[in-house]
Amino acid sequence: MDELFEAAGTLRSAYRGVDWASTSLGAVSGWSPTLRAAVDLTLHSRFPMTLLWGPEFVMIYNEAYVELIGNKHPAALGAPAARVFPEIWDVIGPMLASVRSTRRATWTRDMRLLMDRRGYPEECYFTFSYSAARGPGGQVEGVIDIATETTAQVLSERRLIMLVGLNDALSGLDDPAEILDRAVRVLRTVPQDLPDVDVLGTDAGGTGRPPLPAVPSTIFRDGDVVVETSAQTRVMRVRLPAVPPSADTVLVARLSQHLPLDDGYLGFVRLVGATVAQALHRARTRQAERRVAVLERDLSERLQRSLLTPPARPPGLEVAVRYQPAGERARIGGDWYDSFLQPDGSLTLVIGDVAGHDQQAATTMAQIRNLLRGVAYAVRKSPAAVLEGLEETMRGLGLDELATAVLARVEQDEEQARAGARTLCWSNAGHPPPVLVAPDGTARLLHTPPEMLLGVRAGVTRGDHRVTLTPGCAVVLYTDGLVDRRDAVIDDGLAGLIQDLTGRHGSTAEQLCDLLLTRYAATSDDDIALVVLRIPPEPAGTPR
Repeated sequence: MDELFEAAGTLRSAYRGVDWASTSLGAVSGWSPTLRAAVDLTLHSRFPMTLLWGPEFVMIYNEAYVELIGNKHPAALGAPAARVFPEIWDVIGPMLASVRSTRRATWTRDMRLLMDRRGYPEECYFTFSYSAARGPGGQVEGVIDIATETTAQVLSERRLIMLVGLNDALSGLDDPAEILDRAVRVLRTVPQDLPDVDVLGTDAGGTGRPPLPAVPSTIFRDGDVVVETSAQTRVMRVRLPAVPPSADTVLVARLSQHLPLDDGYLGFVRLVGATVAQALHRARTRQAERRVAVLERDLSERLQRSLLTPPARPPGLEVAVRYQPAGERARIGGDWYDSFLQPDGSLTLVIGDVAGHDQQAATTMAQIRNLLRGVAYAVRKSPAAVLEGLEETMRGLGLDELATAVLARVEQDEEQARAGARTLCWSNAGHPPPVLVAPDGTARLLHTPPEMLLGVRAGVTRGDHRVTLTPGCAVVLYTDGLVDRRDAVIDDGLAGLIQDLTGRHGSTAEQLCDLLLTRYAATSDDDIALVVLRIPPEPAGTPR
């Protein structure tokens, strides 16, 4: 063997087996200096290289190039390229002819070629350059091909993009049927990897073209993934979580006839199935969480409403109450009202709000409400003293929560009784001020010096405040959900409340409650609690 081929390594025997004299190149001893130099360069390179020499583009290549052409070796050595690559000659033939005629090199990045190198037309990708090899006179004797296969990189990137897109498409969906429908539509956009895909139940036919085979109910005896191959088709099935009404839901994918069934391909389809399965699990988890949340909200709301009992309504006074839960995002909270009689017959009114909008807030509200009732009934002191006692009791029982409240008591002495008047004595622990509607229709806030919320610190001294209520007066107690909005300052809400109550002196307590809920409830994202006290005006001609 000519010493030229000593660098051929494992290809020495293949070179020895070629009858070079019978090729268009002729005997090796007669090869031109240009060809011999090109062969020497090729065989000493560790990068995949091949020479395509002479009018027939006879092939001479190194060890690294063998991996690119698969079972075409060793027959390709010394053979014309058109005979070696008939399946892609319509693509590369004109490129080689162009290099020969123009002497200009080509450059191709990630070119897709269906190459028969393993007994079937395989989807392959190559980055390569054809360049002219010229003799001393400038004539083109052959073409040098320096190439690298990029199939793995192209397929990996393509599949990663698809998986990311699939996950994005499914991430916001909660309906299992919609998830499966969306998944099929997304997966059908990548026919190179998945020529056909569907989601089927066991023993159900698909809607593929031609129809995907049915899924036998016993197919998953040994796992959640099954691959079936035949001369006509290759199908992979991945079991998914059951979606009613089907007991078993299966991702059925027809696999490409142009790709090897290697770990990368099968792993990709498994990841597709896992992505769909995760979306289904997320949807079920969200649905379960929503069901639990609805049950909890309903239970808490029923508990809250059960605590907000009908108000005490002593003779000569109108008392109306309302509780309006917030919207779906937070249907329960810590707002409450109360109206009860003291042992001496005086009426006590309460409006309060525990920090928070959840089941814990509702539970804390119930505790504070009951404590306040008990303290007020037992100590029989002024509202300020009752709030001080409540705070001491909360701390003693370890109820470490923040709350606002207005506690008011309606009193009447003998002189007031003759005039039909009352005194409202109240104390305010960090709560929005009550509104007084006078018999002439004017409305004003019952502002008092600000005092701390309940639960901020121990030993707070609180103050009592008094106002005389004459017949025709009304007092409105409310929680901040009535007037506080995220997109406005609370002072604007209070000003609007005064405006809406001005001139409403002829409305009953019930009518005032209805008016306020109609005006404010629809725009509130918080609970609303109301207590309205009204002294009805005396009928004309009533003796004093």
